[in-house]
Amino acid sequence: MKRDGHIHTPFCPHGTKDPLELYIEKAIVSGFTDISFTEHAPLPSSFTDPTPLKDSGMSLKELYPYIDAIAKAKDAYQKDLRIRIGLEVDFIEGFEQETRSFLDEVGPLLDDAILSVHFLKMGGHYHCLDYSKEVFAEICADAGSVQSVYDLYYKTVEASISADLGAYKPVRIGHPTLVHKFQLAHGEKIDDSAEIERVLQTIAAAGYEIDLNSAGFSKPECLESYPPERYITRAKELGIPLVFGSDAHSAKGLHNHYSKLYNNEILK
Repeated sequence: MKRDGHIHTPFCPHGTKDPLELYIEKAIVSGFTDISFTEHAPLPSSFTDPTPLKDSGMSLKELYPYIDAIAKAKDAYQKDLRIRIGLEVDFIEGFEQETRSFLDEVGPLLDDAILSVHFLKMGGHYHCLDYSKEVFAEICADAGSVQSVYDLYYKTVEASISADLGAYKPVRIGHPTLVHKFQLAHGEKIDDSAEIERVLQTIAAAGYEIDLNSAGFSKPECLESYPPERYITRAKELGIPLVFGSDAHSAKGLHNHYSKLYNNEILK
């Protein structure tokens, strides 16, 4: 089975408007048999998106049209491809109850979901970790060091794993080393191996999955998967299921770097 479990759509406010059919037809031609559309879920209504265009998640008014569009595609292509209706849900410290209430409502309509950390809380304010290398540098300055941001990121990922988000909580942890996105820009060598090991142990103990996200290979300041290949063997040793995700925001980006991860002995 060839599966891509992390795909965005024209409903993404910071992505492209490539129609769903382009993604689906490319997946079929590429030999994939199982895909999940996992659009960025609406952010909690009381949360203020810190990004300049406030476009980190789809608007609430588009949620059900999105689900309906994926459901129609699922029916139309059922003979050719398994299509899962999914969401990428943000874990935001302090907004656990709102997130749980959202999942209680929408969860029964989903086939799949990812739980990701994009926002870090510092001093009562929230910062978008992966917006740009310039914003990342500002976050590090506010935190006092690059190391402090790494520490806070992994602490927040661990909190996402242990959070009580109800019966429909996603069991796949999105791009668990996203803090590496600008590692070649900030110029510091951070040894976060102990933190990654702790996160892997926590995921294993919870019985959760990892979003084996290839998007970092395409980021010029990262050039590696999330998590890096050296931690894939460890995840497998711990019995953690790994679900490939291209994190595509365009049809062109769909399935990118799949062969880089799966044409080796680690993932065969």
